Amino acid sequence: MNIKSLLLGSAAALIAVSGARAADAVVVAEPEPAEYVKICDVYGAGYFYIPGTETCLRIGGYIRYDASFGDGNRVLDGTKAIDSMDGGVNDTWNKNARFTLKTWTGQETELGTLKTYTETRFNFGSVTTAKGADGFAIDSEAGNKAADLHFAWIQLGGLRVGKDETVYDSFIGYAGNVVQDTIIPYGLKDTNLISYYFDAGNGFSAVASLEEGSGSETIDSYVPHVVGGLKYKGDWGAITAVGAYNSNWEEWAGKVRLDVKATSDLTLFVMGGYGTDDNKATNFYKPWTGNFAVWGGGSYNVNKKVQLNAQVSYTDFKDFAVAANVAYTIVPGYTITAEVDYFKNFDDKFKDGVGGIVRFQRSF
Repeated sequence: MNIKSLLLGSAAALIAVSGARAADAVVVAEPEPAEYVKICDVYGAGYFYIPGTETCLRIGGYIRYDASFGDGNRVLDGTKAIDSMDGGVNDTWNKNARFTLKTWTGQETELGTLKTYTETRFNFGSVTTAKGADGFAIDSEAGNKAADLHFAWIQLGGLRVGKDETVYDSFIGYAGNVVQDTIIPYGLKDTNLISYYFDAGNGFSAVASLEEGSGSETIDSYVPHVVGGLKYKGDWGAITAVGAYNSNWEEWAGKVRLDVKATSDLTLFVMGGYGTDDNKATNFYKPWTGNFAVWGGGSYNVNKKVQLNAQVSYTDFKDFAVAANVAYTIVPGYTITAEVDYFKNFDDKFKDGVGGIVRFQRSF
């Protein structure tokens, strides 16, 4: 074998080896199968399974824009601003834009359904920077406001814990379908709580709740506020009763409500409240003045797009209020509401007010 044959043989061997290695380098692994989000219809529309889990998640919320005006004195009011040119005081709009983010989760367990709910609100609008001697804002600027953690609770079976609105309001139901249903207030709302819901399955349900309160009505010892309620619901409507004990002031309060579905388009309600005031005139569960208060109203669907809503309320302290609006749904999920509100105390000729609001809301 001469040198030329040896070199050619060596070169051929090297080419064969490198070619084999090159072939090995370009082998591509099989792609992993794609994991698509699966719809979860167990808890209603909008839920989907979180990939890799048995938990169903729903995300929603709304964007809202309000512009209100008025006299104050409890009604939705405008505000007062200092004139930039001459330093005088002008009436102006009270405006607010809100983005609300909501989440729901659900999962079946051996102990029942495990649920959570959160709602966080972000607001940009009129921010009071000063107050006059009468307590009304005299200088208001638009700006961001503090975020509001409105709900953040966990519920397993009937047991719920976390941040919620008091069952004294949520179980019996809020007043009318008006923007300002609390011109005469029927209960404060924000609280941490431990509550238990029981559904008998035959129209009867009940709730018991231990609550912390909030603000100046936060409990001042280890003794919680206590709330309980009973409800019967049928095709015709519902009747509900709730009672509450305020541990700070040792005061009692209660409400009874009747809801009636008069026709397929007309619903009516009436709610009465009574509370003691031996140690404090108003408190977390009796925020109205006087001992007795009553709220009544209804909603009427003119057609698929237009709804009329009204509410009247009164207390034995001679406070009187009316709120009425027209809600127009332009397209599904987008509603414009125009409302007027009135308040009057019949014992004080100076204590009255007229106001109104226009609300744009896109819910999703």
